[in-house]
Amino acid sequence: MSEANISHVPVTEWAALVPELEVRDLARSLDVYTRLFGFTVNYTRPGFAYLSLGRVQWMLSQIRQGGSWDTGPLDHPLGRGINFQIQVPDVEELYGRLKTDAYPIFVPLKTAAYLEGDTAHQQREFLVQDPDGYLLRFTD
Repeated sequence: MSEANISHVPVTEWAALVPELEVRDLARSLDVYTRLFGFTVNYTRPGFAYLSLGRVQWMLSQIRQGGSWDTGPLDHPLGRGINFQIQVPDVEELYGRLKTDAYPIFVPLKTAAYLEGDTAHQQREFLVQDPDGYLLRFTD
């Protein structure tokens, strides 16, 4: 992928919350996020990419020495204490694609039930870590 500003798919509506993840190797992360996880690159600039998957919007930024927004050491795995739930059109197809590619699975595909008050909701889900250790929970 070129480091030039590229607009692949225009964003027609900006999400109210867009995580920006610091990554060690932007090219590797882009490969995993697009080829395996199914994200689309909306635009790039040197050291940065804006991605989407359905209504999910996501930013990846190459770690820079002395980054002005770093609050502490960026030790692997990054993002400790958080997981990002990402709804996908076909969680089983994505899971199969990752298994075929021998991508490490953190929590295997399962049906989980979550309570909302007295109402139980079920969803199929599995968890993986991205190349930098951020924990992603893909759901249906």
